[in-house]
Amino acid sequence: MNSKKELWVLLASFVLPIALGTAFFYWNPTVFTGNTVNYGEFVNPIIATQKQDMVFSKNSQGDLQGLWTLTYATNVCDNACEKTLEDMKTIRTLMNDNMRRVQRLLLINGSSNLQKKGLLIAKPSRALQQKLRKFPNNSLFLIDPLGNVMLRYNPQSLDIRRVIKDLQRLFKYSRVG
Repeated sequence: MNSKKELWVLLASFVLPIALGTAFFYWNPTVFTGNTVNYGEFVNPIIATQKQDMVFSKNSQGDLQGLWTLTYATNVCDNACEKTLEDMKTIRTLMNDNMRRVQRLLLINGSSNLQKKGLLIAKPSRALQQKLRKFPNNSLFLIDPLGNVMLRYNPQSLDIRRVIKDLQRLFKYSRVG
């Protein structure tokens, strides 16, 4: 009789924590998904881009494959756009050894005469415009080396140090790009 009681206690000590942990996870999922260490806002679901989603200008031919891309999406490039483009250049420069892993892209719906060294300029396809429409205009996005739009930043309250921390963390764990 005593051995059956010990068996049940031993079995409960192994099964009970697993059952309680599983129940807690499914009944309160915000505890596990609400706290993240990144500073940018996750794009959920991730927007996958194709080669035909970007029509690059004649002066800046590029590709999203293989490099992390800081992308500023806007309709017209005004003073706020110019400031964000300078912030993107600063972020890339401050990445030091990893700066070759980052490229800058201006994704503009209208026309632009802007020409800056190292800046890719492209027009989004209608399909990509539809996908990005759920975000505010003039948003800064981070696109991974596989072409997936994964993080969004608000350029009006952009903290360069936080973007750099996100990039450094991604570079540390990424095997791509």
